[in-house]
Amino acid sequence: MVDTFDTRYVDRYAEQLWDTVLAKAPEMMLFEWNNLTQSARIGDRPWSSLDTTFTAAGLDKWHADSGSTHPATWGTAAGYALDAANAVIPKLGKPIGIASYKPYQSTGEDFLHNYLGMIGIPIDLEPTFPVNAKTVLLTEEAKYDPAIVAKIKADLQQGGNVVITSGLLRALQGHGIEQIAEINATGNVLSVDRYWGAFGAGAGANLGTTAAVEFPEIGFMTNDAWPVVRGTANGRGAPLVIMDHYSKGTLYVLTIPENFNDLYLLPAPVLAQIRRYVMGDFPVSIDAPGKVSLMAYDNDTFVVESYRDEPVKVTVTAAGTLAHIRDLASGTEVVGSPVPQWRGRTTTPRTTFQIEVPPHSFVAFEEEK
Repeated sequence: MVDTFDTRYVDRYAEQLWDTVLAKAPEMMLFEWNNLTQSARIGDRPWSSLDTTFTAAGLDKWHADSGSTHPATWGTAAGYALDAANAVIPKLGKPIGIASYKPYQSTGEDFLHNYLGMIGIPIDLEPTFPVNAKTVLLTEEAKYDPAIVAKIKADLQQGGNVVITSGLLRALQGHGIEQIAEINATGNVLSVDRYWGAFGAGAGANLGTTAAVEFPEIGFMTNDAWPVVRGTANGRGAPLVIMDHYSKGTLYVLTIPENFNDLYLLPAPVLAQIRRYVMGDFPVSIDAPGKVSLMAYDNDTFVVESYRDEPVKVTVTAAGTLAHIRDLASGTEVVGSPVPQWRGRTTTPRTTFQIEVPPHSFVAFEEEK
């Protein structure tokens, strides 16, 4: 359902419409008819002078071309916004994402999937456990399945990757998760302001700093599990992503800030590392700050959407050796650069592309080999 209430600027209304159709939802309800006939409020838009997907001038032209002599309404704004999406929707395939399991009528870490989507992790939410997925993401909602620990164990034994959040870890303590990994939520909260990548005795790249962000403290047995993305709180280590091998698979614990909104504050290099472990070998990924989303499809197309108030530079990485990607709306080509092999190791070829996304806008591309 899309509605106009509490909309401070018209772009937010357009974003609701775009996200619904880009997700290929089978139907959409615009709430409600009376309100759609009211004059649209453009709102305070500091980015109004930029060439965004939705512009006041574009709305005026679209409205004038319709032949109406009345002021533009919310219904007019919906038509204009959806017309912009229509230029690319027919060219997009079936949406794909990281498989995530939400049992029916479950709660816990509510709406966390939305926040993860807003840091560039596309989610494929399912009401049954995705047994054939290479990577499974589980939030606290999965605790509603009484057999969840057994399902996690079986998936790992088959060679899968399972990512569980700190909320689910806390919920499963004393219910069998310790049979898989000696990792626990201590109940303490750490104020993290520095971030580090990789692992090892004192090793790791500096990933940046922030104002203090409160994270639940996760304990683990050294050398049994490894913190592959870390923070420090006044020098004390705070694991943000922990990796533990079990049987043929790998378990990851993703530590979620106490305030989910703080995910958007994390430095872009931290988010890049989180995506690396959560998304694995997903066919396309982005390197960007928070409030930038990725939507991917099964026909080698993808969409990058920014909810930020300023233009943002984004690095897109796609699997394969690609010549370029083509903007589905404008036809413009972006030439790629091959990702170098690391220290002579042979890995799956990948190609990077540099793009810029205007504020509150989306761009759609197809990959071309």
